[in-house]
Amino acid sequence: MGDPTGIGPELIIKALLNGDFDHLQPPLLVVGDVAVLQRAAAVFGCSATFERTAADGKLRCGQRSLRLIARSALDITRLPYGQPDKDCGRAMADYVEWAVARCLDGAAAGLVTCPINKAAINQAGINFPGHTELLAARCGCRKVVMMLAGTKLKVCLVTTHLAYRDVPTALSTEEIVATIRISDSALRQQFGIEQPKLAVLALNPHAGENGLFGDEEARLIVPAVQRAQAEGIAADGPHSADTLFHFAAGGSHDAVICMYHDQGLIPLKLLHFEDAVNVTLGLPIVRTSVDHGTAYNLAGTGKASTASLLAAIRMAEQMISEATPQGRGSAPAQ
Repeated sequence: MGDPTGIGPELIIKALLNGDFDHLQPPLLVVGDVAVLQRAAAVFGCSATFERTAADGKLRCGQRSLRLIARSALDITRLPYGQPDKDCGRAMADYVEWAVARCLDGAAAGLVTCPINKAAINQAGINFPGHTELLAARCGCRKVVMMLAGTKLKVCLVTTHLAYRDVPTALSTEEIVATIRISDSALRQQFGIEQPKLAVLALNPHAGENGLFGDEEARLIVPAVQRAQAEGIAADGPHSADTLFHFAAGGSHDAVICMYHDQGLIPLKLLHFEDAVNVTLGLPIVRTSVDHGTAYNLAGTGKASTASLLAAIRMAEQMISEATPQGRGSAPAQ
């Protein structure tokens, strides 16, 4: 469900009322809070009722209902929209941890997450920068890859949330190779691409211009591409970022390996601002997420778009159905 004071709860209710969950295979199970979802239902003029059962419960809105695991019982009278506290932070983390455990033990096929508030989670004493790092820790993975994906473009990040000035020192041939390997393996096992074509970007303008604008290409990126190619991975580069995305969006490559956050997310969001999906590659479970934040300015208005949530659910379904028997339940090579 994500942040109880953000748009996640009402995205779930809005999609439910629109019938978007009616024919999901496998069926949807929501992990969250009864009172918070009832408040979200009221935004749409629906009085939601909750029927508790032995294992979970059923939240009914009009003619439709959804299965709900209530992992918190927050007092919504003291939770204005956009103002999460440490109790919300603890609840957000607990929703994710409960769901991860179900995926790891095979009781659930995959995990789709709504946006969280990282500050509230840290206020609750859970010291992770976000979903990705929390999931990696709970799944026992040293290295995972953040992929942002749409129908026209997929970008995989070597480095994620850190200051731009720290990117060059955070890069290494080993980290670039690991990102390429995990991306290649996930595209094969979870996206059904037999031989993924990966474009590896340069860090500097014009791919360094033969060392004029930096040596990271020759020193770090070229050796990484060569090592990946020696392993049979169809990777090429380093490519200049200012031209490569035009061709990648046209189908030249299945994914683009990006050196830092904005290098990949600016073109991705230009093409897929509403329907992009955040996917964590390298986990032993399927995990997708909306590609937007808590949108406090929209929380409680009912105006937030469900496009990214529905795209995340569809992509999780695709990844589950495409996963090979060998890939399901075991982490890709790292």
